[in-house]
Amino acid sequence: MSIWKYANPTQFMRTTRWLLPWLSALAIMSVGTGLIWGFFFTPDDFRQGSTVKIIYLHVPSALMAINAWLMMLVASLIWLIRRHHVSALLARAAAPVGLVMTLIALITGGIWGEPMWGTYWAWDPRLTSFLILFLFYLGYIALWQAVETQDTAADLTSVLCLVGSVFALLSRYAVNFWNQGLHQGTSVPVATGGRTVADVFFIPLAISMAGFALMFVVLVLLRTRTEIRARRLQALLARERAAS
Repeated sequence: MSIWKYANPTQFMRTTRWLLPWLSALAIMSVGTGLIWGFFFTPDDFRQGSTVKIIYLHVPSALMAINAWLMMLVASLIWLIRRHHVSALLARAAAPVGLVMTLIALITGGIWGEPMWGTYWAWDPRLTSFLILFLFYLGYIALWQAVETQDTAADLTSVLCLVGSVFALLSRYAVNFWNQGLHQGTSVPVATGGRTVADVFFIPLAISMAGFALMFVVLVLLRTRTEIRARRLQALLARERAAS
């Protein structure tokens, strides 16, 4: 069975129709469990007090903001190489979701940073690269809207996605590159498998992260289905105009 069969819009619509209800239920349960457990059933940190509980929003949203762009990168490369329209629509559908995740991460990071650093914002390497990533999201969405020809828009936004991926990776690893930044290192480093978060905080955090990932997948699939329907409607209207 080839994965490329899902590049067919009909097959994509058929598969996601039965998949979405299950993914949606898992996403709602995971996000709800992670946030309720984290905010209401975990103790205050001995240094940060109750402020630490914003981690259950900040870390999952920041993680998905970066991974959303990387997912867009993969989809854009598939479009450029194989010209599969569903991949281009997946990238387009993911951009607004990634934009919202980035905004949540910036806002919650400022709220968390003020009592820790004494300021809501600092030109820290990770914060700055994250802000630039936010601007890339805005530019990506605007470029899709500005170009009328869909294939041309997909080409241009794919190139923009390639450039923006530098900042997606930079925002992820900036602390490792510049040790003088205010932002702490990653609490849950995937590459090494180590972590600095106690189990009492980590378990609900992991559930929340899984929930945000599922929520991202659900939203992207829903938006992609909407994009496919919009393309089909445009095609039908074009045929009607040509016939008349």
